[in-house]
Amino acid sequence: MEPITFTARRHPLPNEASVDFGLQLVGSLPVHSLTTMPMLPWVVAEVRRLSGQSSKKEPGTKPVRLCVSPSGLRCEPEPGKSQQWDPLICSSIFECKPQRVHKLIHNSHDPSYFACLIKNDAANQQSICYVFKADDQTKVPEIISSIRQAGKIARQEEFRCPSEFDDTFAKKFEVLFCGRVAVAHRKAPPALIDECIEGFSHVSGGSSPDHFRSALQPPGDGERGPRPMRKSFSQPGLRSLAFRREFQDAGLRSSSFFGSFEESDIENHLISGHNIVQPTDIEENRTMLFTIGQSEVYLISPDTKKIALQKNFKEISFCSQGIRHVDHFGFICRESSGGGGFHFVCYVFQCANEALVDEIMMTLKQAFTVAALQQTAKAPAQLCDGCPLQGLHKLCERIEGMNSSKTKLELQKHLTTLTNQEQATIFEEVQKLRPRNEQRENELIISFLRCLYEEKQKAHIHIGEIRQTSQIAAENIGSELPSSATRFRLDMLKNKAKRSLTESLESILSRGNKARGLQEHSASLDLDSPVSSMFSNTSKEPSGCEKEALSISESCFRLLGSSDDLSSDSEGQPTEEPGLLSPKQGFRRRANTLSHVPVECQEPPQLVRGSPGVLQRKLVRDFESKADHISDASGTPVKTRRHSWRQQIFLRVATPQKACDSPKRYEDYSELGELPPRSPLEPVCEDGPFGPVAEEKKRTSRELRELWQKAILQQILLLRMEKENQKLQASENDLLNKRLKLDYEEITPCLKEVTTVWEKILSTPGRSKIKFDMEKMHSAVGQGVPRHHRGEIWKFLAEQYHLKHPFPCKQQPKDTPYKELLKQLTSQQHAILIDLGRTFPTHPYYSAQLGAGQLSLYNILKAYSLLDQEVGYCQGLSFVAGILLLHMGEEEAFNMLKFLMFDMGLRKQYRPDMIILQIQMYQLSRLLHDYHRDLYDHLEEHEIGPSLYAAPWFLTVFASQFPLGFVARVFDMIFLQGSEVIFKVALSLLGSHKPLILQHENLETIVDFIKSTLPNLGLVQMEKTISQVFETDISKQLQAYEVEYHVLQEELIDPSPLSENQRMDKLEKANSSLRKQNLDLLEQLQVANGRIQSLEATVEKLLTSESKLKQATLALELERSALLQTVEQLQRQMAELGSRESDPTLPKPSGD
Repeated sequence: MEPITFTARRHPLPNEASVDFGLQLVGSLPVHSLTTMPMLPWVVAEVRRLSGQSSKKEPGTKPVRLCVSPSGLRCEPEPGKSQQWDPLICSSIFECKPQRVHKLIHNSHDPSYFACLIKNDAANQQSICYVFKADDQTKVPEIISSIRQAGKIARQEEFRCPSEFDDTFAKKFEVLFCGRVAVAHRKAPPALIDECIEGFSHVSGGSSPDHFRSALQPPGDGERGPRPMRKSFSQPGLRSLAFRREFQDAGLRSSSFFGSFEESDIENHLISGHNIVQPTDIEENRTMLFTIGQSEVYLISPDTKKIALQKNFKEISFCSQGIRHVDHFGFICRESSGGGGFHFVCYVFQCANEALVDEIMMTLKQAFTVAALQQTAKAPAQLCDGCPLQGLHKLCERIEGMNSSKTKLELQKHLTTLTNQEQATIFEEVQKLRPRNEQRENELIISFLRCLYEEKQKAHIHIGEIRQTSQIAAENIGSELPSSATRFRLDMLKNKAKRSLTESLESILSRGNKARGLQEHSASLDLDSPVSSMFSNTSKEPSGCEKEALSISESCFRLLGSSDDLSSDSEGQPTEEPGLLSPKQGFRRRANTLSHVPVECQEPPQLVRGSPGVLQRKLVRDFESKADHISDASGTPVKTRRHSWRQQIFLRVATPQKACDSPKRYEDYSELGELPPRSPLEPVCEDGPFGPVAEEKKRTSRELRELWQKAILQQILLLRMEKENQKLQASENDLLNKRLKLDYEEITPCLKEVTTVWEKILSTPGRSKIKFDMEKMHSAVGQGVPRHHRGEIWKFLAEQYHLKHPFPCKQQPKDTPYKELLKQLTSQQHAILIDLGRTFPTHPYYSAQLGAGQLSLYNILKAYSLLDQEVGYCQGLSFVAGILLLHMGEEEAFNMLKFLMFDMGLRKQYRPDMIILQIQMYQLSRLLHDYHRDLYDHLEEHEIGPSLYAAPWFLTVFASQFPLGFVARVFDMIFLQGSEVIFKVALSLLGSHKPLILQHENLETIVDFIKSTLPNLGLVQMEKTISQVFETDISKQLQAYEVEYHVLQEELIDPSPLSENQRMDKLEKANSSLRKQNLDLLEQLQVANGRIQSLEATVEKLLTSESKLKQATLALELERSALLQTVEQLQRQMAELGSRESDPTLPKPSGD
């Protein structure tokens, strides 16, 4: 039979590229994590030797399939047709992340073999070396390249700055940002927060911030020490020397709260010991979400939907809570200044209560502790000169590229540094295996040395990487070495003596070159020439700037020239004749400098002046290049450090000698702040390296004015274009956002005729004051509601409800503006933040954690919790607000939520006592009893009450379980008919699925069907349910069931047993009292109706009188305009008469 195989695969993401390779696994070997590349070929040889010693029953190599992708590197066996099924064989051999492959080696002698070194256990410093063989040796470079590329992509994803919106484990708290203070130290006394708050109040009151003394100055002799801190701590273990820039993207930061300080102010205040107090603007919304992630702290503004502050744990040095103001806390962090410096800033926040501050401080402490442990675990393995594996690494470097005989001699020399017992053990183990040639013997010796040094490495105590200069430090280092390593100590002392001799010779060489280099620099043409090819007729003393450059150059020279095996000739420093050196006397050009090989030039070079900073950089590069190759007058170079054969190939390829450079090379340096060096082959002229320089003609004032006008006009045009682009981008974002919100399938398709009707209704001028026909609105809603107009239609239906019911209900909320509510802190923040991720988790608008959708939803729920203190926040409100937010803006959704809660009556079911919800469950049971008796009996038989399945329907208005298109239609009907629509929909759903529910015979299957299968009904069934809801009227039954519930509750509360006559008398009395109350209510209703009629008549009279007054006003205005015209005519006539009387020559008007 065919073998059955199975593999537990983790499928890569759709956008990942996964590549599979068919290979032969030669074997694997666990090694130390400090294994280096020179040691790796010997490990591969050992794996191949062990594989060759395997028996015939267990072949050394086995076919495998290597799957490479950025998500993981997986190696699993590839069983053939003849192999039987075995779960051990079919499981993966290894699976790891590609970034854990930290070394890859390709055998140049046998190109079909390659190996990879994988980090296995960082705690135990263990790695595993896997050796593979490819059938086609040309595929090996492709395999290695694929693994490297996958690791590169994985590391980029790992080190990419993570958005805290995606941090699932982040804890969020709502805080009020109070302000920030620039402080003088990274630590603080206990009263820092209290003094900051007082400083904020002084600054906001008009006093100068100079009077706010620094709280971080060390106390003097007469001052007492700091008092014990209250809930304050620092984290020195996480502090780093390299602080990254705080604000990475200015577009994602809120400048209203965290504007940068002026550098001059910071310097002045820090020098004088004062703080810079910067309180926040009270007019702005200062509430923030303080988010504590795994390695960073975020401050997210729900108002702007952006990150206002982002700090890594390494940047935070101190956290503290207020002593007098216990509901305040703050932290000190390091920020960079514009001039390259840094300063410390304290951010202060306020919470709703002291308990929340305690929780924040505890969370911060735990997060810092976990981050410190993770950082310690990720710390790289230490390595010092005394490490045993470091000695093995140097040995492998020395024997790299040697033949077998020389390698054997080097190994024998190295074995003499071991103890006699260790030598004897290695000799005996090698002789037991009887190597057939010198190469095999060398491999065995390296194998045993590796095992020996790995065991020594476990108990090794590191000396340290700091270079010891004093004799005491050298003795301490020697004492830390093992007592048996006397030869090793001797080698260390010899190396130090060699270094000191080398440095002495180098300093002598540098002094001579330094003196001549400074003299010849004044007449230099090539600023970056690596040799002393400059000459001068006069000897000058170096300036202060040049001395500084020389000190830096000497330090660089010593740093680069301090190799262990560097030696120099004992001859004196050669003297140079005036003139340029030949190419043989020059130094090899470095790859990272702009220098060239000097050649002879017939024309004398011209003086090129440079700035002191340029001189300093040039001298540094000169001495860096001189550290590689130093030549004497005869052209004999000083012996340099010996490179391996790989390094020699690299040096020949990476830094070739070039006789000339292309003129195009200057294009790469056009952005530098200095003139690029001239090639020695170019003709020397006074015009510069780019040819003759045209003399610039001095512009006239008119030309300059025209240029300025042109520049200003272009700048204005650019600003206008940017504004237009921003408007277009904003409109495009709004369209995309709206499209993202309305990403659901409609239940009732809306025809064009219905859409035209709704558009005509919505475009009616003054629609908020016009009553529309209810039957017409019922018909329009029943035919469908266009999705893109649904929000406007809901607002229109709310306006019609207010026109129909001009007298609001008794319980109306305070008329507090939405923006003012957002500026306050809520005590319901934890419940709201927890439910944000549970609200429509699959919808794209709400799926991003703390994205724009979740932050807008948080604002609405927070504002309502502050507006309605009795209800606050209840589970289920997030779904109701979420549906509203999908169809309208944030503030409009909040207003519609108020309308549903207070006017439509949804608020009563969210009260803390939940009594109304119990009444609703009783009403639903009574409806089932009256309309679907068999279904009611079936549910009662299995003891299934409506609270088991219907409570989420009422609290979330079906939004938590049903499709969004169906829920939107339910909301259409709620805005039209009120909260009784929920009963109609529930009754219709249960009644239409009654046959399927009756088929189930136990509680679990019935409840599972109602909760899971019922919400996935088809579009036809949903439309049928909606049409049934329009035809059903159960308002009278619901009122009767509510009265019935209260009567039954009173009977259960009354414990005294009554006889039949007593019960009848009591019921008759209750009935008579109810009749009396009913008559009283009828009388009140009649009086109210009469009053309404009289008020309506009064309103009609007032409207009639208003129209009459308007007509009279219009007539008076017309009369006034006519009188004004008459007055103007009379004035003109009077003016004419006056002019005629003053001039007698004019003829007088003849009288009639």
